[in-house]
Amino acid sequence: MSTQIRPAPVRRSIRVTAPPERAFEVFTDGIGRWWPASHKIGPADLDRPIIEPREGGRWYERDVDGTECEIGKVLVWDPPARLVLAWQLGPGWKYDPDLITEVEVTFTAEGEGTRVDLEHRDLERMGEGAPAMREAIDAPGGWSGLLELYSQAAGQ
Repeated sequence: MSTQIRPAPVRRSIRVTAPPERAFEVFTDGIGRWWPASHKIGPADLDRPIIEPREGGRWYERDVDGTECEIGKVLVWDPPARLVLAWQLGPGWKYDPDLITEVEVTFTAEGEGTRVDLEHRDLERMGEGAPAMREAIDAPGGWSGLLELYSQAAGQ
């Protein structure tokens, strides 16, 4: 009998100085204002990432040359409280239409601002490459760093 160790989800929280409605809007429609150009999957320079505002919408990047690269799709669109995205990038940062890991983001009013909780789960679906991918998205340049950039944009 073999035992498979499942990678733990990556969980991060941050507090932003904005109400939930603005926090949600900046995370989704405003993603191009805070997502770094270095975090791209296409061969050309990144113009901006895009999250289409509806369940079933696309999550993709548009590059400066006009090409589009799929990242995933919107599974749950519940503004201003909750967003669940299908992350369909496998090891090697390549789009895989058969792979779905989930990124759930919740926005909870807290005092004068909003607590934003992010969980990237189901990483075991990435197979043998899961531990390395988990390490990458849990590194300072992963979700932690991205949420810091997001927090700055949401507070403006």
